[in-house]
Amino acid sequence: MTLFDVTPYQNKKICVALSGGVDSVCLLHCLCAVKERFCLKISAVHVEHGIRGEESLRDMRFCEELCKAWEVPLDIERRDVPALAKRCGLGLEETARNVRYEIFQKIVSDGKADLVATAHQADDLAETLLFRLARGTSPAGMDAIASCGSLARPLLKVPKREILRYAKANGLPHVEDSTNSDETFTRNYIRRTVLPAFAKIHAGAEAHLIAFAEQCARDDEFLRGLAEKEIFIFRGDKSVPVDLPEPLFLRACLLCLDAEKDYTGANLKEIEKLRRLQSGRRVCLPGEQEAAREYDKIVFYRPAPPLPERPFTEDDCRFSPVCGGLKADFDRFPAGCVVRTRREGDFIVPFGGRRKTLKKFLTDRKISARLGKALPLVACGAEIFAVCGVEISDKVKVDDETKRVCWISI
Repeated sequence: MTLFDVTPYQNKKICVALSGGVDSVCLLHCLCAVKERFCLKISAVHVEHGIRGEESLRDMRFCEELCKAWEVPLDIERRDVPALAKRCGLGLEETARNVRYEIFQKIVSDGKADLVATAHQADDLAETLLFRLARGTSPAGMDAIASCGSLARPLLKVPKREILRYAKANGLPHVEDSTNSDETFTRNYIRRTVLPAFAKIHAGAEAHLIAFAEQCARDDEFLRGLAEKEIFIFRGDKSVPVDLPEPLFLRACLLCLDAEKDYTGANLKEIEKLRRLQSGRRVCLPGEQEAAREYDKIVFYRPAPPLPERPFTEDDCRFSPVCGGLKADFDRFPAGCVVRTRREGDFIVPFGGRRKTLKKFLTDRKISARLGKALPLVACGAEIFAVCGVEISDKVKVDDETKRVCWISI
């Protein structure tokens, strides 16, 4: 009797995340039973979180004895999760999960394993789906316990009843976490009360939930692929057209967010509101990232540090043709010019044009307020003689009397 298809893991070094519970014990047993046939190298890791006192130590000793009996190399990782949660300001469950995944990643990065296999199974998936639906989620959130990168979930399609049947048939020992019976925890209530009630309504409810999650994951993957093609990247900034259909717009925005930061539904709602606001409106996001409405797009960026004012000198120019610089008559820049950013009251006489406020000039060029504030300028008082990368003043243009042609290279 086998619980899952081992073929995808052939020739791999697999480390099993072993809690001592029936799910992880069965996972380890399954892999050990076929390790020679599939050329597997099996190890295990047990994380002792320091949460459940003597019971937690009991689980650790159980895993040590089991791995010794089955001749499986075991890493024991001990952490004081309550103290860490207090320092980080996070809940125990979230902190414990973060600790485990950091340990799993290190096992792979240290070369101890190609994959870390966790024992999440079909009931866990159904439970998480119901929890997220009740709390509020998007179709992307329905891919509730995904396998990704170096993290494998071999039991994810296996119902709990089959795992229990496997454990009984093979006489496998395991330990029980006493907190699993405490229905004051939402997930325990869903597992022990809500899911059985669903099963009474329809015998296939659990399987249908899982099939629904799989369909959502496939649909979301397709839509994410379309959304990714709509993202424009320029000098590190990412932009998304405001007129995209909402399913593509929201997914494109998610792809533009800093993947290492935690974003909430509230953040996405703020970004979505920018579609209905005028150009220049912005929102602040975690990780010092911002999003702004700029004409027909939403731009994701990190604000540039302020440019300190300094004198405009020959070092800011090249006196032989260079690609991309603004061409000007160096000797026509008045004495006392400085390099700085925009100020209130600035004006320019653009090349071949009439005097304008710098604000109107930038607006006419469809340069957003955000970029306009960051552009280096060559200025004397309030008069602008060059908007670097954009335009020079008509007063410094090259003509037949020019002696020193320069290309501004700020």
